[in-house]
Amino acid sequence: MEKVTEIKAAAAAGIAVLTALWGWFGWLVVLFAVCMIADYLTGSAAAMRKGEWSSEAARAGIWHKAGSIVVVLAAGAADLLIGTIIGNIPGITLPFTYTVFICPMVVVWYILTELGSIIENAVALGAPCPPWLASMIDKTLDAVDTAGELNGRGEGKDNEDH
Repeated sequence: MEKVTEIKAAAAAGIAVLTALWGWFGWLVVLFAVCMIADYLTGSAAAMRKGEWSSEAARAGIWHKAGSIVVVLAAGAADLLIGTIIGNIPGITLPFTYTVFICPMVVVWYILTELGSIIENAVALGAPCPPWLASMIDKTLDAVDTAGELNGRGEGKDNEDH
């Protein structure tokens, strides 16, 4: 029993250290990675079940995931650049209101798309899925898209006269 308590304490301490190091966004990135892996595995399993698995399709899936990671890195770089412009270059007026960080929104968008794909794969494997679950994910994805589009077009409150 003491060993279990020690393991729990060590796990809690490890999680606390990681949270202190990378905060909520780090956990979002961890969730993104877990979802990408789960999507790849469930997609491969669904393809195997149908007898349609191929190494070519598997490689294409990996390249797709790699491209997603590159987009997230580009979004992080955009956040860094825009933050630097806002904080240090007063002569530049941005054509949009920078009210949210871009990178977390992009990561959330990818997580939602991965979750939708995981659900599709699970259904292809024969698992029942409540219809409202996929609908909730789709509606949340739509809300993220709307927020991103509003911020990207410069339609925020602070930018009405531009």
